[in-house]
Amino acid sequence: MTAEAIGASNSPDNARRTVLSVRGLSVQVASDAGLFDAVKSLQLAVERGQTFALVGESGCGKSMTALALLRLLPEAGQITAGEIRLGGEDLNRLPEAHMRAVRGGQIGIIFQEPATSLNPVLTIGQQIVETLAAHTSYRGAAATKRAQWWLARVGIPEPERRFNDYPFQFSGGQKQRVMIAMALAAEPSLLIADEPTTALDVTVQAQILDLLADIQRELGMAILLITHDLAVVKNVADYVALMRAGEIVETRDVAGFFAAPRHPYALELLAAVPNLAKRGQSLTAGGLGRSEPPREPSAHAAAMALGAGTPILRVDHLSVRYPIRSGMLHRVTGSTQIVDGVSFELCAGETLALLGESGCGKTTTAKALLRLLDKDARVGGHASLDGAALLSARGGRLRRLRRKIQIVFQDPYSSLDPRMRVGEILDEGVAALRPDRTGPARIASVRSLLDRVGLPKNTLDRYPHEFSGGQRQRIAIARALAVEPAVLVCDEPTSALDVSVQAQILELLNDLQREYGIAYLFITHNFGVVEYLSHRIAVMHEGKIVETGDTESVLGAPQHAQTRRLLAAVPRL
Repeated sequence: MTAEAIGASNSPDNARRTVLSVRGLSVQVASDAGLFDAVKSLQLAVERGQTFALVGESGCGKSMTALALLRLLPEAGQITAGEIRLGGEDLNRLPEAHMRAVRGGQIGIIFQEPATSLNPVLTIGQQIVETLAAHTSYRGAAATKRAQWWLARVGIPEPERRFNDYPFQFSGGQKQRVMIAMALAAEPSLLIADEPTTALDVTVQAQILDLLADIQRELGMAILLITHDLAVVKNVADYVALMRAGEIVETRDVAGFFAAPRHPYALELLAAVPNLAKRGQSLTAGGLGRSEPPREPSAHAAAMALGAGTPILRVDHLSVRYPIRSGMLHRVTGSTQIVDGVSFELCAGETLALLGESGCGKTTTAKALLRLLDKDARVGGHASLDGAALLSARGGRLRRLRRKIQIVFQDPYSSLDPRMRVGEILDEGVAALRPDRTGPARIASVRSLLDRVGLPKNTLDRYPHEFSGGQRQRIAIARALAVEPAVLVCDEPTSALDVSVQAQILELLNDLQREYGIAYLFITHNFGVVEYLSHRIAVMHEGKIVETGDTESVLGAPQHAQTRRLLAAVPRL
């Protein structure tokens, strides 16, 4: 809402509808460099039954705003000015004992990562009952029945049985549904949804968003949606506020914002969203910034181009299954098929996108090719890398093959050793897989690579936690490229990144492929990324590849029902 709209909400009719009103909110955070303003004079108002989206890049102050509303700021943070009114009551003036009744009772929150928000040692039933006992009159058997009702309402099958299950027994999408049930159990007047669908595939995302919309209509609840996914905002929100460096730079109704954005930063973000029409174009030309023009193909890339059309990676009838053990002696009584007869080819300088819902076998396929599955996995079929058998290689042969195939994981924070400096992390792989290089040669190569991926010169002496999410992903890409692989597996490398950082990473990958002739096996659920980056698509469903073809054909005329289902669930700008 605009400042004028906020002023209008002071009218008697609007005042009765306004659930949350924030005026002049400022938050400061102490750091080694001194105090800095994380949120500056923020103003917004959310009405009953309305979805208000707060969008912006990582670090702009969105999540800090959510924590300030709940008075859950870290010790280094403090509210320095402004008022937060919930139903007319200023939350900044409430004693802490009263705020405990507000949190979970009047304001519910869904965090981005349910796996870290759910208590792993309590059943999900106990956790929902805990909310009911704290904020409602439900007790005993009535609380249990109500918790089971909420599980059923958010789409958890067999709620009476699943009530006694622990978080690890649920999929990612199901854990998010459990979080929604917990957040809504006390029927709050305001729900804060902080990146509730970022890590979910498109079909589960669509289900979660539809679920929130249904419950919002039932309860008349106000929703403050915090996200960096502009397509989701356009499809579900009523109003949008764009944040940058702690300030709201533009607030509009959704239709007006996307039809005619006023602020230059809004134009830059919209230009950075990848899609099919932007293939071959710069996503950062609007000001988000390519630091240098793309480089010409290297001699290595030119040599690989001579063999273009010859597959460097061949996969034939790959299968992965896990034994089912039961009884006191844990005897094998059956097996679970995760990957079933997967076949594809990948050529030098080509990008093959592997698409599918969570649990369809995409990541298991990648890990099987990289020989990263645990010892219980039963792997069948055949895979060859540059003509050498990949699945049966051992010892020195396997080490030589590992030089040719590397991986970039979804979450660089968990895949980079926090106790090692970046220089040590990058040198470790090169020392192990390129013993022909001397120490000084390795360091020179790593420094050149850091410059290539756009990282500062002092990166080698710093630890992973000292970098932003986008910078950590660049470090992960540099680590994978340090041994000069022919094939790079990218497992959801941009799913947790905001739109501008995603644009920079995609352009980096494009440039590196052009320069070095690398083949990418790109695993993702972001169809915009697929449209922009991939040459061919393979769609997986229940462990099998059900459709494959060039990108334009698969997206323009999908043949399989599962492909059509995935495309129908994609939110579009």
